[in-house]
Amino acid sequence: MKVFINKKIPQVGIDILRKAQLDLVYPENRDFSKEEIQQHLQTAEAFLNVGGTKIDSNFLENYPNIKAIALFSVGYNNVDIAEASKRKIPVGNTPEVLSRATSDVAFLLLQMVSRKVNYNIEKVKSGNWKDFDALEELGQELYGKTLGIFGLGRIGFEMAEKCKAAFGMKIIYHNRHQNNDAEKELDAEYVSFDQLIQKSDVISIHANYTPDQANLFDQTVFEKMKSNAIFVNTARGGFHNEDDLYQALITNKIWGAGLDVTNPEPMKKANPLLLLPNACVLPHIGSATVEARDGMARLSAENIVAFASGKTMPNCVNPEVYNI
Repeated sequence: MKVFINKKIPQVGIDILRKAQLDLVYPENRDFSKEEIQQHLQTAEAFLNVGGTKIDSNFLENYPNIKAIALFSVGYNNVDIAEASKRKIPVGNTPEVLSRATSDVAFLLLQMVSRKVNYNIEKVKSGNWKDFDALEELGQELYGKTLGIFGLGRIGFEMAEKCKAAFGMKIIYHNRHQNNDAEKELDAEYVSFDQLIQKSDVISIHANYTPDQANLFDQTVFEKMKSNAIFVNTARGGFHNEDDLYQALITNKIWGAGLDVTNPEPMKKANPLLLLPNACVLPHIGSATVEARDGMARLSAENIVAFASGKTMPNCVNPEVYNI
């Protein structure tokens, strides 16, 4: 079976695929051109997708040989799952292995924004570190405040656990379904979406993104949030309207924002958010640790090997394909 990988992945994944004696095509010494990717996809039976390639009906129509898709990510909003299922194509992802790393970045952004770290680093680098000023760009402390989690799954749980342990924060959350483990272990409280945005001192997004949630956090939502609220998004940039977020920050509707994902992505260097003292933007590094990326390579490779062996993918987001 021919397996095509469009970008480089950690060696652990390559070793697993090679051990399974699959016909492996991947960029060893250089990146593939767009034309080369299209050529390899024409003959591939399994596609290990690294990045945000849009896999929809048009894609699957153009590459009819593809019988399995393994994503090098936990999110799968770039894949039309219904269309893949219709064509009996299993789609695998990489859950759990990046939960700690991604929650670490959310926790990092929260602290950087709360103490205006970017602003202060630039002050040192630009030579504007002057005499003591008791009122200049003060930060805020997080102790005992309320953390609102939008999407309390694995990553959200890790974030909540960190905030509760470090700052004694109260945890409230909004999910499609209640999380009994979080309520038991973290004393988390399930609330409505309106209660979440109105009661939280910090809102951190960790939900799986779906198109119906596009620009969910917009002007209307930001105006309902506390004026001291910090907005953190490490999930998908599509959740927030970036223009509305900028206006909320410069008009003091909310206190600050920390982003590891942007809308659109990548963010342009001229984006005015980058100039604000109360904003911090990172280039989507949530899973960028050796441990997390190795884990993602392992899980994505294991999904492919399972399919090639006639077995169910261990991390399949559309398991119904096996019952069709």
